[in-house]
Amino acid sequence: MNSKRLVSTSVLCILLFSMMGGLRAQKFNLNQDFLLVHFDCKTDVDDVQTMAALATLLKNKIYQNVKYHTITGTYGVQEGLYVPPNKLMRLAFKENWSDAHNNQDQALSETLEKIKATLTQNGDLWIADAGQSDFSARLVAAIQSNYPSLNTKKRIHIVQHSDWNESVTVKQALNYAKNNTDYIKIPDGNATHNGTPGFRDPNFTIWNTTITDPELFKLWKLAISISNQYNGKDGRYLNEAIASGGLDFSDLSEVCWILDIQNVEDVDAFFKKF
Repeated sequence: MNSKRLVSTSVLCILLFSMMGGLRAQKFNLNQDFLLVHFDCKTDVDDVQTMAALATLLKNKIYQNVKYHTITGTYGVQEGLYVPPNKLMRLAFKENWSDAHNNQDQALSETLEKIKATLTQNGDLWIADAGQSDFSARLVAAIQSNYPSLNTKKRIHIVQHSDWNESVTVKQALNYAKNNTDYIKIPDGNATHNGTPGFRDPNFTIWNTTITDPELFKLWKLAISISNQYNGKDGRYLNEAIASGGLDFSDLSEVCWILDIQNVEDVDAFFKKF
């Protein structure tokens, strides 16, 4: 979230990520692991376009059987208004989503039910924090309460790409997430050439001639309509890439890292592949 806090593409960043990647002990198991994607939707509209990109990715034949669930409204302590994405969530993910903005307890309960089989059958849980880690910390605490013998440091992986997201997570929640899971920080998905995909491009304006699948076209049309409707409105963050007619689904960099998707450097490469 919040592309103005874009991390520089320094040699040091690439070196550190290379070192981190070299130490990666586990990869997502398509047959038994579970993917959670948490969207804060406050106040940057990039999450809305990330939802469309995630749905596009999950429609690919390689990933169409990935067990997943998405949650919206997983924000921390940042100020500003929420961006309501529920119409898009229903279209993109059918029954595989929960609304923590309107009812966090219900979202937590629904998520616990979704991941129950994975946790009891030795699968790992992978969380892409497309926002802050407040909801993730609460989820981990609930898992520890319900499954006291489960080693959350080994079985739960949280991936974060944004310094700013960390800065507006409740400090206790961030520390809890870091201390009780396999917490992984990757380079910022707003920038390219830093070791992870950069999915923010103010100049990519040809999505409507690139997408040929009618369902995906409808999905992206709605995502762009919602992001234009709320971008910079009523004090919300103004995403300049989207305001210029381009795209920003930078939070998808975390999902690409989790699924170990290679050779997708930027927005153009994403659309060519998926």
